Parts: sequence; C-alpha cells; structure tokens
Amino acid sequence: MWRFLSSLFNRKQNPSEGAPITTISEGNERSKTNMKNIVLFGPPGAGKGTQAEILKQKYQLVHISTGDVFRYNIKNATELGTLAKSYMDKGHLVPDTVTIDMLKAEVEKNPQANGFIFDGFPRTAAQAEALSHLMDDMNSQINAMVALEVDDEILVGRLLERGKVSGRADDANEAVIRERIAEYYRKTDILKEYYQNQNKYHGVDGVGSIEDITERLSKVIDKL
Repeated sequence: MWRFLSSLFNRKQNPSEGAPITTISEGNERSKTNMKNIVLFGPPGAGKGTQAEILKQKYQLVHISTGDVFRYNIKNATELGTLAKSYMDKGHLVPDTVTIDMLKAEVEKNPQANGFIFDGFPRTAAQAEALSHLMDDMNSQINAMVALEVDDEILVGRLLERGKVSGRADDANEAVIRERIAEYYRKTDILKEYYQNQNKYHGVDGVGSIEDITERLSKVIDKL
C-alpha cells in the first residue's frame, strides 16, 4: 500500500499543467514534524487511563492500548490474534514481531492521525527499537516517553480505596499491590534509560487533581 501511494504521489506534475503537486515525501516531512507520538506510562493507581482519554480528546490523538489490541484480535480470531493465542495457550510469551504487526495494523487504520498514544507498549528495549522502526517506516518518530510519577504510599492508598468499590482482588491485597508497583518499576527502568539516552524521557508529577495533572502533561506535550 505504501509503495502504491508513494508511486502515485511522487509523480511530478508537468510544468505546463500548472503548479507542481506536493510529493508524498514532502507531505510526510510535514507530518513527521507535526505528529505527536507518545509512549505513556504510569504505575498502577497513577490514573494513566484517565489521562490517556483526556489527552486523546484534547490533542486528537489515537490511543492504542496493547491490551485492547490483543483482546480485539483474539476475540475476532484475526490471523494475528490466532497466532498470538497459539503462543499464549502454550504458556509462551508472544513474540515481539507479532505484537508489532498488531500495532502496525492499528496505526495503518489511522493514516491521517495527528499522532498516537502508545499505552502499555513498549515493555523492553527491544520492543522500543521495534516501535522506533515502525515509526521510521511511517517517516515519523516517537517524540517522548511520558511517565506519571507518584509516591508508592499514595499509590497503595489509592488502590486499596479503589478495591473497596471495584471488587478486584488485586486491588484489595496490599502485598499484591506493592508487588505490582515493584514490577512496574522493574519493567520501566529499562525504558526510562532507553528514552533518557535520546533526551525523550519526561517524568510528570501524578499527584493532585485530574485537571492539575492534565495541565502538567500538556506543558510537556505542547513543547514536543
């Protein structure tokens, strides 16, 4: 598809026919400058999901949640979903190539997007590299990793309160909550270093009202 579009739009108009047609490569350079592609992270209880929805609406971005993408593909028995399920049924990790292909399909559904919020991906440096290559193929890039930062004790308190109404077992057990938070840091420390090395990591204070946190996030995004 991309090759077809490239061949279509890269054809220059004959000078006798009037003003020259903008080539797709020229259009893509503008898109690369204007698109805002964000990797959004936050520990359990940080309010990442709430902020993702707000930012999606505010900046007209496409929110891609890896969990939602997996569930959709598996539920609808797509080729990629069936392939992913075959690994999961055996207790194996789904290869990065399968996950990236799922994300690529989601990205390609939105060719006119102002940008993307990647939620829950990447999880490793290898996945971050793969996502970078995917953006390169679109003549774009990941602009930033934005991480909500909240003190562990505040997170524990939030999740225990949420557990009183959510009914989720993992929100009711303090030991489980603390392990979930610790696991988050184990996974994201690698990514934090990866994006820091590119000057793309932005930690944002996740304590305060929803509006206050949105304002802090917006200050980061507005500078991208």
